[in-house]
Amino acid sequence: MIVIKVGGGKELNIDAIVEDIAGLRAAGKPLLLVHGGAETTNEVAEALGHPPQFVTSESGYVSRRTDRRTLEIFEMVYCGQLNKMWVEKLQRAGVNAVGLSGLDGRVFEGKRKDTLRVRVDGKRLVLRDDWTGTVERVNTQLLTLLIDAGYFPVLTPPGASDQGEAINVDGDRAAAMVAAAFNAEALVILSNVPGLLAAFPDESSLIRSIPRAKADNFMQYAEGRMKKKVMGAVEAIGEGVQRVIFADGRIEKPISAALDGGGTQIA
Repeated sequence: MIVIKVGGGKELNIDAIVEDIAGLRAAGKPLLLVHGGAETTNEVAEALGHPPQFVTSESGYVSRRTDRRTLEIFEMVYCGQLNKMWVEKLQRAGVNAVGLSGLDGRVFEGKRKDTLRVRVDGKRLVLRDDWTGTVERVNTQLLTLLIDAGYFPVLTPPGASDQGEAINVDGDRAAAMVAAAFNAEALVILSNVPGLLAAFPDESSLIRSIPRAKADNFMQYAEGRMKKKVMGAVEAIGEGVQRVIFADGRIEKPISAALDGGGTQIA
């Protein structure tokens, strides 16, 4: 199994990714797609008069503050607009795609963090009415049922709490858990940079290879959203995924290029 995670950046070459998926499937490669869409969600939230809020955890990670209204907007964009965009494009390319959120069939399941401990201006605060969580279990039975029947699952957050509530989960870390659950050959993480950069945003500073045992040491080079991607990669490697690749989603045949040695390879 090869798990592909695609971010939501506007610079990504969606049509090239779809064409590559269709070609790889035709060649007999088992694939599964997880997509995000934070950038579009931010735009829609602004337009609806509920602009996004971002908070910094006590451990230094930036995440979206997810109150109930934000969760509703999140579901509207991820599960509606973007998920069905991917499904339509894949169907037009001859791939019998099925779009699912992690809430459907509890594909992504974990515990809800109903309180969030953050730092604001150096002060510790506890935020309540938060609808976020971390994926702890993946419903591989449902996904295998679809894959064995010839369908191509297209997955997206949110996930389900252990109480059945919708929760905002990080797409990169969810993809890592999917890859781990299937003992994947590779997890390919596509974004709008060529891989992990030693001197962001200088694309000539691409780090081409990271030893598995030292993956956690490279968090120092991760900027912005890349922090969660590196965290997901470290988790996937720790769970036995054979190879994780940070790769360029703007080029032609981006998945094939990554599998052929492009991007940043953790192997």
